[in-house]
Amino acid sequence: MSSEGLSNSANCTTAEVVQRYHLAWKACDLDAVMALYHPQVEYNDFFQNKLFHLTQLRDYVRSSMPLEPQEVLEHTDRIRFDDDTAFIQYRITLRGGPGLVSFRSSEAITVRDGLIWRINEYASLIHEQPKSQGKIDSRPATSRLGLSARQLGILALDLQEYFATAQPYLDPGLNLQQVAAATGYSRNQISYLLNQVLGQSFYRYVNHERLKHLLVSISPFQQAAKVDDLVFAAGFNSLSAFYKCFRLHIGITPKAYLKLPVEQQNALRTRG
Repeated sequence: MSSEGLSNSANCTTAEVVQRYHLAWKACDLDAVMALYHPQVEYNDFFQNKLFHLTQLRDYVRSSMPLEPQEVLEHTDRIRFDDDTAFIQYRITLRGGPGLVSFRSSEAITVRDGLIWRINEYASLIHEQPKSQGKIDSRPATSRLGLSARQLGILALDLQEYFATAQPYLDPGLNLQQVAAATGYSRNQISYLLNQVLGQSFYRYVNHERLKHLLVSISPFQQAAKVDDLVFAAGFNSLSAFYKCFRLHIGITPKAYLKLPVEQQNALRTRG
C-alpha cells in the first residue's frame, strides 16, 4: 500500500502496525502475521459467526491465506484510519473452482500496545460463473453453518469426487440425506453450497451429473431412439426431466445433437 493511502489523522503506531500486517498478508508470511497479534486478540469472523483467540488463529490464518498459484488476494481500496482503528477492503479467491469461493471482505482492525488487539471481519461470498458461461452473478451470501470460504471449496471438491467415483446419481431415488450420510457433511451444509454458492437445487445438480454420465455413454453415431434407452440407465426417472436437463446444459435437443459432427458434439459435451 503506498504512503498516499495513509490518512493524516491516523495514529502513527496504528498506521505502522497495519501497514506491516497488510504486507505480511500480501507476502503470505504466516509467521509475520502471527507476530502482530496481541496476546489478548479477538478476531470476529462474522461470515462464520465465530470468535477466534490467539491460540486458534494460526490454523485460521493458514486456511484463509492464498497458498496456490490460482489463489488470489487483492485489496480493493486504500487503507483508511480513524485513530487506533484501520479499515481494509479486499477480495480473495481460494481453491474450489472458478470463483466458487471468491468473496469480498472488509476488516476493522484495532491496535493496542503496538499490536493488533481486535479484528471485526465482514465477508460476503460471491457466486460467480466462468466467463465463458455468461455474466457474473454477484449476489452475496453469508455462512451461518460454521464453514469458512476454503471449507466451502473443500466441500464442493468432496462432493464432486464422491459423484465421480461412487456414481450415486445412477440411483433414480437418490436424495439429499443419502448424499449427506455418504460424504459426512450435513444436509444443511450441502444445501447451502448448492443453493447459495452454486445457485442450483440438489436435483438440478444430480441431473447434471446424470447427463454428463449419459453423454459419455452415447456413441457418436447413436440413433435418437436408442438414447432414450440410456436415459433411465443414467438415473433419470423421466424422459421429460432428461430433455429439460439436456436443453439447459447443451442448448439443443438430443436429436439435433446427434446430427452434429463428432467435433461439435465433443465441444458441446465439454461445455455441458
